[in-house]
Amino acid sequence: MAEIAVIGCGQAGLVVATSFASLGHQVVGIDIDRRKIEACSRGISPIREPGLDALLLDGVQSGRLTFLAEYPDVIEADFVFIAVDTPTSPSGACDLRALKSATTSMAPVLRDDAIVVNKSTVPVGTCDEIERLLRTSGAPRATVVSNPEFLQEGDAVRNFTQPDRIVLGSNHPASLARVASLYQDFDAPIFTCDVRTAEMIKYASNAFLAMKISFINEMAS
Repeated sequence: MAEIAVIGCGQAGLVVATSFASLGHQVVGIDIDRRKIEACSRGISPIREPGLDALLLDGVQSGRLTFLAEYPDVIEADFVFIAVDTPTSPSGACDLRALKSATTSMAPVLRDDAIVVNKSTVPVGTCDEIERLLRTSGAPRATVVSNPEFLQEGDAVRNFTQPDRIVLGSNHPASLARVASLYQDFDAPIFTCDVRTAEMIKYASNAFLAMKISFINEMAS
């Protein structure tokens, strides 16, 4: 079983953390929101999502899932998932401040062989920037894998535990293989590609979904 850290305990982060814990992995969730961390540590989900409460409580009670409101001296994790919010401005620009802050904060306390896995929705080229930030902030050997999420509100737990596809992108084949091993028990095809292609797949998926909704609304009117 792997040691996993999840940075950001919003919807995506909690689903990732609780789901991997339910598979037997040792998981720590890290978030700067102390009230959220206090609730999660008691097994109380701050997010309303079907199935999440049971997974969270089971993970906490089993000891496989713990939470921290600040970074430890060393993040003892093989894989560090980033799942922080990257909100879109009215102009359409993606706000990457939380992502960059998380990157520079965790870099000095990462293990030398840690793999950073980005779940946040980001513009193409962001994972390359994350890797540069890691290497200049104290993690010179860190590698980054893009693993976009395709979660729908109200069905996020099922979307993660029973996905129709898993996308992994990186410029480091060995890191790709290690992250793919985390998903070996999932009954879904795993598509691997370079990191920028994985980032583009997420945006293409979002655009296609928006187009379908617009088309259905147009037909309905």
